[in-house]
Amino acid sequence: MMPPDESKGAASGRGRLTGRRILVVGGGQSDIGEPDTPIGNGRAMCVLFAREGATVAVADRDGASAQATAALCEGRAFAIAADAARDGDVARMVEEAGAIDGLVLNVGIGAGGPWLEGTTRESWDKVLAVNLTSHMLTVKAAWPVLAGGSSIVFISSIAGLTAGSRLPAYDASKAALFGLCRHVAFEGARRGIRANVVAPGLMDTSIGRLATRGRPNRAAANIPLGRQGTGWETAYAALFLISNESAYVTAQTIAVDGGLSGI
Repeated sequence: MMPPDESKGAASGRGRLTGRRILVVGGGQSDIGEPDTPIGNGRAMCVLFAREGATVAVADRDGASAQATAALCEGRAFAIAADAARDGDVARMVEEAGAIDGLVLNVGIGAGGPWLEGTTRESWDKVLAVNLTSHMLTVKAAWPVLAGGSSIVFISSIAGLTAGSRLPAYDASKAALFGLCRHVAFEGARRGIRANVVAPGLMDTSIGRLATRGRPNRAAANIPLGRQGTGWETAYAALFLISNESAYVTAQTIAVDGGLSGI
């Protein structure tokens, strides 16, 4: 069965985010030296949110990549160069984003060798700083400026649901996002602020292809729906959670993995 237009980023906008103001942290895309690399989760979310009527602040530690994403958003986005793992950058990023009613945290790395044997204290601390601490610091900085009724979406991974990446720090950090999300949802409820998690599976993105280079058997995983996902499919899950269509959904996780973690 051929994927639908939404899976290919070819569907028209439907005004689902008209008037919204959203900060996407990690909205750039890694250059892995391949021509025509498929769109990544962060870039797809920015483009889709803009297509649906939002004004998007595209933040990324690679300023040129953030600019490239903003250029795809047809005048509805602006770029911010900021490293979410640096306290000073986080404060400036939130200030430059201005008044927002949506926040997406799409920052994550893997580091160190495989298994516990290959995990050093240095690599562990580096991964937790980027994959977890930066999310907490960003939400904390944005808390005073988030409008009542805002939505926050954390981008995790099915590595947080089921072991398989071979990288203990990566698995642990992605699982910890569920706990952080639940606290943010609990604390935000009094202001109507919701928080949810999207957990992508094996995605055909630039980062996904880079991961497959390091672990070729990744591409041979038995995915029930028979293919890897696309960045657009992550983006549509995030769109639902960031929009008012999910107004009664909070502290939840949506796995976008073709059934890999559940069948």
